[in-house]
Formats: sequence, structure tokens, C-alpha cells
Amino acid sequence: MARAPTGGPPGLKIVLTGPLGVGKTTLVAAVSEIVPLTTEARMSAGGDDISHRPGKVTTTVAMDFGRLDVNGVTVYVFGTPGQQRFWFMWDAIVQGAVGAVVLVDTRRLEYSFRHLDYIENRRLPFVVAVNRFPDSGTYTTDDLREALSLPGEVPVVEVDARDEHSVRRLLIALVEHVIASTPIPASVS
Repeated sequence: MARAPTGGPPGLKIVLTGPLGVGKTTLVAAVSEIVPLTTEARMSAGGDDISHRPGKVTTTVAMDFGRLDVNGVTVYVFGTPGQQRFWFMWDAIVQGAVGAVVLVDTRRLEYSFRHLDYIENRRLPFVVAVNRFPDSGTYTTDDLREALSLPGEVPVVEVDARDEHSVRRLLIALVEHVIASTPIPASVS
């Protein structure tokens, strides 16, 4: 089990990643039992495609952080920045994580591949969370799995990043997947 920062209780560190504007900060805020730490800054002009979110004026520049308890287990949720120029933060954020959530937007799945590749290369168990937006299409799990080239064992979960109960179900699905995909060490006699 991952350890919390020095002096804190033991817990599980979960990483949340996905493209710019997919709902990572919203998801952390919806589920955190503490006031979430966010590193939102005003977006700079040019360079970032926000046509899917025309009113977006801020972005995460380092990370988001939230904490919650699930059945007596403390879960620490760390969100990565989505903009490419902040990707250098990812290695530090992922350090010590037991699993990851890759949050996707069906209106622009092509922006999710870098995040999926990164998590797969780190060999972290992960789930894909489909954040539904009002103007996004509806696709079957099989369609999404094929479009994202996902292995059959990777869970695909629908989520409303604004809804605490929806996000809790997502995190429980991730923890169940982590447990199911983590080899049990042989007992030492």
C-alpha cells in the first residue's frame, strides 16, 4: 500500500489524467472531503484548442489534490495538468500511485492517446472514465474500447465529474481493478 506524505495516515494514491478541459479539476472538487488544492491560473492567449469549451478561462498548471475516505481507507487523488507545456509535472505526480483514471471526452477522443500511452508505459492499473457532456454523443463500451485501442481488462466507466456519488463509484471501480490486477505475493515461510 502506498504511504501518505510523511506524518500522514497510510492511504492509496490515485492519479487522474486527461486532456485539457475534460473535467479533472471538477472531478477532484466533487469528491474531496477537504477543500481541494488546485493550481488554476488564467489561460494564456493562443496555442490551446478550447473550441469545445469556449468559456474556459483557467487551467491547471501543476496539479489538483483532494482526499477522501472510502470504507476506512484514505484515498489521495492527484490530478495532472492537461496542457502539453505542463506535462513535465507528470512523473512527479505519478510517483507512488497505485492506479490511475484516464478521463476522456467522446467529442475529442484523439486528445486522450498521450495520456493513455503515458499511464500504460508506467504499467499502472487504470480505468477509463467517460465524462459525459451535454453535446457529446452516446457510444457503447465496445465502440469506445475499439476507438481507444483498450485491452479487454481495462474497465470503461461512465462518470459525471460534477457528481460526488458518480465519482465515488468511479474510484471504487478503480480500486477493485487495482486489487484484481495486482499479483498477490507468495507467502514467506
